[in-house]
Amino acid sequence: MKRYNDIEILDIMQNMPLKELGRLANAKKAELHPDKITSFIVDRNINYTNICWVDCKFCAFKRKLGEDGEYILSFNEIDSKIEELIAIGGTQILFQGGVHPKLKIDYYENLVAHIANKYPQITIHGFSAIEINFIAKISKLDIKEVLLRLQKAGLSSIPGAGAEILSDSVRDLIAPKKLSSDEWISIHKQAHEIDMKSTATMMFGSLENDCDIVEHWRRVRDLQDETGGFRAFILWSFQPDNTPLKAQYPNIQKSSSNRYLRLLACSRLYLDNIRNIQSSWVTQGSHIGQLALLFGANDLGSTMMEENVVSSAGACNSMNQDEMIALIKDINEIPAKRNTAYNILETFA
Repeated sequence: MKRYNDIEILDIMQNMPLKELGRLANAKKAELHPDKITSFIVDRNINYTNICWVDCKFCAFKRKLGEDGEYILSFNEIDSKIEELIAIGGTQILFQGGVHPKLKIDYYENLVAHIANKYPQITIHGFSAIEINFIAKISKLDIKEVLLRLQKAGLSSIPGAGAEILSDSVRDLIAPKKLSSDEWISIHKQAHEIDMKSTATMMFGSLENDCDIVEHWRRVRDLQDETGGFRAFILWSFQPDNTPLKAQYPNIQKSSSNRYLRLLACSRLYLDNIRNIQSSWVTQGSHIGQLALLFGANDLGSTMMEENVVSSAGACNSMNQDEMIALIKDINEIPAKRNTAYNILETFA
């Protein structure tokens, strides 16, 4: 399997015709997934709080402590959401919140243990690197101890949220209070070292350039070479509406579908050591989400029973299991329901 270097992928990204790029990425996908199975997961996003001190300029979801509209969900409210998920056959919660300035490790341990004990059939995929980092700081613990304690309580894996673009020149502009690229990589590396898997993400379309994107891919690929701990890569486009970054840079527009498909295909080519590439239909809509399956993606992601962060910025796409199955069959692939570990639970031939 060919490994592309940075110069090659940059040239492909900028110059290869889109159809040719799609064919190349789809061929790479076929090498990794010759069974023509396209997977998805039935899960729910639960944002346990929207209170956040980090103040990222690209976020329309956050609220400051004491600000109108701020909340922390009670355990009963979280239970109700999980029970609604179980009722439709869901297997996972994607559990994320704002970076609350006062919640310490005891809160998170109790929350995770409560869910794990009451709903053992539900996998907890939660807490971004920035959340882990701040829990450690406010609790006066090191990162590894926080990860081990949450793992013991029942946390299965961590999502890739907070990566945005792993280039500090961009991060300093769009999220100056957030982790550095090195810190994000370090937290995921430490998770992998205790056999806690994670995913990697990229948010494109803010203030980055093509070289920043390649730097991001390189850092992810290098860590995967070292640990093998990333289960999947998810690319999504910045949604500018209602964000401070849009107010500061009014010329920022939503990235085109062409740009999304181009970068997705390049991700599939460059990230040769990450088996699964997810389609971001939540930001792109169901039809481009379907087209992404012909540009290297092998997974449609989540049915997304609930989504609050992207929708706060104006993207309100939705899809249920039947719609996903129909889209996958429409391109002559086999739909399959999976779990968090990408194990197939059921196929729909």
